[in-house]
Amino acid sequence: MSKINDFLTEAGVFFLATADGDQPKLRPLGAHMEMDGKVLFGVGDFKDVYRQMVANPKVEIVAAKQDGHWLRYTGKAVFETDEKYANAMLDGAPHLRSIYNEETGKKMMVFHIEDATAVDIPVMGAGESLL
Repeated sequence: MSKINDFLTEAGVFFLATADGDQPKLRPLGAHMEMDGKVLFGVGDFKDVYRQMVANPKVEIVAAKQDGHWLRYTGKAVFETDEKYANAMLDGAPHLRSIYNEETGKKMMVFHIEDATAVDIPVMGAGESLL
């Protein structure tokens, strides 16, 4: 998992693909962390992306680094039920506490990807599995 987390950190921004019915949806994300042997991601409970993943948990994350390598991380989104993950995510990005708090009623929903494949792919050539 550290290889995936490190790749995402180096890339900075990455893209999460979900499905809205039969329409693919893609959006940039940046929040991620490694904890308890998992790479974790956060989305708001009030956003379409959260509703899309609840309806269809199949997701794909793609990130690209400056050296031309790109990551394809595919699997099933599984939301964490222990609030320690949301708290840790918010501790790592304290500016998000102005959005996700009791006063706003908005919650950070944290997920990891199971039944996954993760491939580091160079511009030319075969990819290398990171799992």
